[in-house]
Amino acid sequence: MTPRLFCFGYSYCARHLAMRLRPQGFDIAGTSREPSGGASEVERFAFDGRAPLAPAALGGTTHLLISIPPGPAGDPVLATHRDMLARLPGLGWIGYLSTTGVYGDRQGEWVDEEADLRPVSPRSRRRVDAEAAWLAFGAETGVPTHVFRLAGIYGPGRSTLEQVRSGQAQRIDRPGQVFSRIHVEDIAAVLEASIRRPAAGRIYNVCDDEPAAPADVVSEACRLLGVPPPPLIPYEEAALSEMGRSFWADNRRVRNERIKSELGVALRYPSYREGLAALAVKEF
Repeated sequence: MTPRLFCFGYSYCARHLAMRLRPQGFDIAGTSREPSGGASEVERFAFDGRAPLAPAALGGTTHLLISIPPGPAGDPVLATHRDMLARLPGLGWIGYLSTTGVYGDRQGEWVDEEADLRPVSPRSRRRVDAEAAWLAFGAETGVPTHVFRLAGIYGPGRSTLEQVRSGQAQRIDRPGQVFSRIHVEDIAAVLEASIRRPAAGRIYNVCDDEPAAPADVVSEACRLLGVPPPPLIPYEEAALSEMGRSFWADNRRVRNERIKSELGVALRYPSYREGLAALAVKEF
């Protein structure tokens, strides 16, 4: 049987996982808001979060990745496809992409997967509910289901380098504030390792080894590009959207030992320095 990965939300992370699995013989399919046009190595289906797909779209699915965020009414995939997914005969792995935002604000302290959840924003509270719903679905159906709590994602075309080049980078000064990050290629490596070693109900933090102040990341990007860093701006004066300020409301350091000890993952980019340096080389 040819393995088939179906991605609810053919996202940035899903595309990088597909690039790893396709050479290994996987068929890849996924959803987007609009169906794809023309020739493609990925079969695309339109999904608006309300109308379910035809059962044939999911036929042959052996691995399922969910990256669509929950809305106020809950997880849209379970709401529309629960029974259909429960009847898939060959389904052997489910991965749900969540966020480290479920831990809430820890005032810079460390958290691991056993930490209690303290979501602050409605967005993070919905993630907590969606995690629980998917883990319950896995327990009910017997399909190994996993939750991956992702830190801030960066990678090709989506990094501080682009912000510096566009003149939009801000070096914000807020003493003690740190964020955890993860390169998209390392996310794909973690997902692939989990597919090889499914462990029902397991939760994994997916982040690099070094939580860091955002201003330090901007400074490093400027160094790599050979441009002077922008001046430090007090947090209170920074031009941030409401969404941006909601991210700054949480301050924590996230541990990642479990992906190493249980999945055998060796991060290719253990900090933002290696990640940005590799991106700078590729983009020149």
